[in-house]
This record gives sequence, structure tokens and C-alpha cells, in this order.
Amino acid sequence: MSLWVKICANTSLNDALLAAEAGADAVGFVFAPSPRRVTVAQVAEITLKLPKNLEKIGVFVDASPAEIAKAVRKSGLTGVQLHAEAGANAPAQLRAEFGPALRILRVVHFGPEAAQQAAAIATDPNVDGILIDSRTATAAGGTGIAFDWNEARKTIFGPTSHAKLIAAGGLSPTNVTEAIATLHPWGIDVASGVEASPGRKNAAKVREFIRTAREAGNSAK
Repeated sequence: MSLWVKICANTSLNDALLAAEAGADAVGFVFAPSPRRVTVAQVAEITLKLPKNLEKIGVFVDASPAEIAKAVRKSGLTGVQLHAEAGANAPAQLRAEFGPALRILRVVHFGPEAAQQAAAIATDPNVDGILIDSRTATAAGGTGIAFDWNEARKTIFGPTSHAKLIAAGGLSPTNVTEAIATLHPWGIDVASGVEASPGRKNAAKVREFIRTAREAGNSAK
């Protein structure tokens, strides 16, 4: 299985197409409060013009399952990324409504309880993957700050984990090789590390990130 690569926090069609053309598996759209926040209407216009095989993931922090479902239908999303505020029952409710076609990811912020939280989420049959991210006092994601990869390797990304774990937080073209070599994740996710400014991608960084990640992923097999 090749490394799954998601370019997150897209705000324009051009940036989403750039990610697709550079070889990303998925693009992300942030519906939560953020400098990179987009609306359902904006995303609906973008997804209509994206390749069918490109995953379109909506990022939700405090939305209810009903709000998330509405966004999925109207925005043409193929997946959702749920922070804890969405509620533990959200994956089951979304799975019941959309079936296996919707990729459902849960977010765990790295910290003292992260390994326990990830282990508990891994038992949920409605969750397709767990994204491990960093967090600050003011931001639940898109922080540009990396967590302790060596500690995470010991506690979360160890060889006994059978979950699809996605590394996020502070990744960039210059450090993604080290992250993959250390963590051996199922997937990776980047937002600010490939930006020219909040919400605007840097084309050279996007291409370099995906190229470098692919090479590192192949070496880590």
C-alpha cells in the first residue's frame, strides 16, 4: 500500500487542482474557524471541477453530525475529518447515512493521553483512519508545529498498532522524509507547510512535498 498524501486547507480551485496534478490522494477543506476557512458553497464549486478519483475531505471541529452531513451532500465531499468536539457518536451516525463510500477520519492531538485515545478510537469500526496532529492553546490544527515524533513512535505509531495512522502538524518539504522514516505512518497531511500565505499554496512547495513524501514512503516499505 502506497503512502496516502493529503494537502489540506485549500481555499481555491487552482490550489486544489495543483495538489491533484502533483499527485496527492486527497485535498482538504476547513469548515472550522480558521484563516483558511471556506464555505459549503465555495467548496461545492471547487469539487465539481476536481478529478473524480481525488478524495475531497472536509475538516470539522465543532459541527453537529447533522451539519456535517449537510455539508457532505452539498459540497460533494468524499470524506470527513472529525475533531473530538464532533462527538464520539458522529462516525456511527455518518456511516449510517452515507455507508462505506465516505472516508471517516478522527483527530487525536499528541499529548499524554494521545496513545490511549488513539487505541480507543481504533476499536470503532466506523472510523477509517486516525490523524495525529499537534495543538496550541489557540488552534486545533494547522499550527505549523511538529509533535515529538520519537515519542510518538514509541507510544502511538509503534509496530503493534494496526490502525491507519496519519501524521500531521508541522510537516514541510524539508522534514517530511524524517517524519516518515521515524513514524512509518499510513498517511501524511500538510497545510501551512506548503503555503505562500494562510490559505494560499506555494506551487513549488506542494510539488516538492509530494515528490519527497513519495520517495520517503517507498524507501520506508
